[in-house]
Amino acid sequence: MRAPVFYIKNPMKKPSLLFLALLAFSFSFSQDIKLQSCKDDLISKQVDSLKTLYGKDGFALLKEASITMESEYEMPVVVPLTQGTWYQFVFIGDYTSKLYEVRMYDWDEKQVVFQQKRWGDVDGNIISYSYIPKFSEFHMMKPVQVNKTKKKGLCGYVMLFKKAAANSANGSVTPATGDGH
Repeated sequence: MRAPVFYIKNPMKKPSLLFLALLAFSFSFSQDIKLQSCKDDLISKQVDSLKTLYGKDGFALLKEASITMESEYEMPVVVPLTQGTWYQFVFIGDYTSKLYEVRMYDWDEKQVVFQQKRWGDVDGNIISYSYIPKFSEFHMMKPVQVNKTKKKGLCGYVMLFKKAAANSANGSVTPATGDGH
């Protein structure tokens, strides 16, 4: 007697279905996973300065959160973005970390932004980038930081700004256009 054969289709052929399934799976366990906020005086000062800076450039703060992170573990942040709208994303990591990265993916799981900074860089613990999506859809931002001495309890901060429509002509920053450039 032959054992039954099961055929498993490659889930990456339909990345949006995989993304949706993972999103649903993460929501089903959301009661068990509790995001914890954190307090860091240096990060608080940087947050206040950046809010003032982007406010003067015509950006309005949409969302912000302080998050407790673990070294070398990504913290996924899912946000709905509107086609043609100019956004500014900011991630601030613990000042003692040695490496900071942010990757952002569109609904089709295509990486549209990647930035990396190291501890010695100017504003090394801050990653900030502009982005204008080509489609209205959910995007996932994944910040991560690497710290050699602290493995848990790292403070991180994420902010999402939106350019006010009346001031969109200000060309002080060239945003990414949603095609990976």
